[in-house]
Amino acid sequence: MNNQEAYQRAKKRVTAKVGFYRHLTIYIAVNILLIIINVSTSTEYLWFIWPLMGWGLAVVLHALRVFAFSGESGATERMIEKEMERGAAKQQ
Repeated sequence: MNNQEAYQRAKKRVTAKVGFYRHLTIYIAVNILLIIINVSTSTEYLWFIWPLMGWGLAVVLHALRVFAFSGESGATERMIEKEMERGAAKQQ
């Protein structure tokens, strides 16, 4: 793997992580605002729980996609590198 390919992969991973952290920050800020609105207007029915749970599920799925299932695993990347090395050795 050359430096350009490594850079592109690293850039893709960093962009995905920044996107997740932006999503998480907006989720927290908006839900704090919804909690404040709900509690200040009516404490009889706490409706803020519904967007909190629904959007929270989306944040969890986003986190899993970025951190747990980020496309290529370490094993896959090592296999790709080995195949590239074999191909380079055959060409020489």
